[in-house]
Amino acid sequence: MQTKKITQIFYLKNGKIVASPENSQIVEDGNLTRKVREYKDAGCDLFIILDLSEHDTEHEININAIKEAITQTDACVYGGGSVKRFEDIKKYLYAGCEKAVANIDIDNISNALEEGGARFGKDKIVAYTNKSVNPAKLSQLLHLISGIIIEEYTHDTIFEQLPLFLKAETFDDFDKKIKSENVCGVFGNETCKLLPDIYTYKLKLLDEGFPMNVIKSSLSWCDLKLNSDGLLPVIVQDYKTMDVLMMAYMNEEAFNTTVKTGKMTYYSRSRQNLWIKGETSGHYQYVRSLSIDCDNDTLLAKVVQIGAACHTGNKSCFYNEIYKANKDNKASNEVLEKVYDVILNRKKHPREGSYTNYLFDKGIDKILKKVGEECTEIVIAAKNPDSEEIKYEISDFLYHTMVLMVEKGVSWNEIYEELARRE
Repeated sequence: MQTKKITQIFYLKNGKIVASPENSQIVEDGNLTRKVREYKDAGCDLFIILDLSEHDTEHEININAIKEAITQTDACVYGGGSVKRFEDIKKYLYAGCEKAVANIDIDNISNALEEGGARFGKDKIVAYTNKSVNPAKLSQLLHLISGIIIEEYTHDTIFEQLPLFLKAETFDDFDKKIKSENVCGVFGNETCKLLPDIYTYKLKLLDEGFPMNVIKSSLSWCDLKLNSDGLLPVIVQDYKTMDVLMMAYMNEEAFNTTVKTGKMTYYSRSRQNLWIKGETSGHYQYVRSLSIDCDNDTLLAKVVQIGAACHTGNKSCFYNEIYKANKDNKASNEVLEKVYDVILNRKKHPREGSYTNYLFDKGIDKILKKVGEECTEIVIAAKNPDSEEIKYEISDFLYHTMVLMVEKGVSWNEIYEELARRE
């Protein structure tokens, strides 16, 4: 049985949340990021975000709003709706969506699904309908999708072949549907009103034998060794870059709150109260893993860090260097970032005679020409049995690619995040 997901659906027009596909009234202030964070904090596991755009400009606005919400909240999103061609599927996935949503009420969608499935696999595509589905039409698409989101569900044997995401209008309806065998998620227009205490409800379903998305600690607070103040030191690390971000302390309430909410929560020794990281700044830390050391007296938390970890605005609290060995780790991704920073500095502060500035002065066409030439050089070098040449050519390629990145305003962090989404 697949993990059951407490789900929330949002409809998007011009980058704002609206009431429904038929009602374009903006809900509250329409801010997608704020509402995703609110519902995620309440315990929702999955967000279905339907793009109701009517033209390409609005399509881009909605995709940017989806990308911003994912970046700022680390939410699991199935996004889409406005899929007319393969490029639309690609845009939703590249925006950070776990799956692209294809509206099968649109005619002639099969070609886009065929191409999308061939490139990304059908596991990255789910279908959506807000009508009663024509079973004959759906049967032709079964091999192209990994699930279906249905607003008006009618029992039909064809649906038993697919993981379902169904809409509920009442708590009883929600409870009945989430317990159905092939239902993976249930959603409402306002899931939090149907389930006022989502976390307790998830624990109840877990006790009944349904797999749920909850953090379960293998150790209880009493298993941990505390310091003289009755607190547990916590080292916090970025789960992608492995950079050490900060150190703080937890008491029992902070530990239990972290496990319950999935957001790093600490105990302030100076203020002597609980504090949720990011509650004031918006720089939340979402838990990816918790590990205890060999003595059970120090916790290591690997997190998704939103914004800066340090109150000074630095990415890490450990930015004051005391000593550094001359032989630095040449294999570190810091090398790429330092070269990038030099190129960025040349862009902002041109230096006479600089090859980098020559490329910027000549413009995007010259930069692209050089990137293309270096790609060709890599191919030629790869035919040489001596690996030294290909190292040289790949280094040249990376340099020119970084010039292109600076020219287009793309950072290494954005590349790391995109690669991490493809793990």
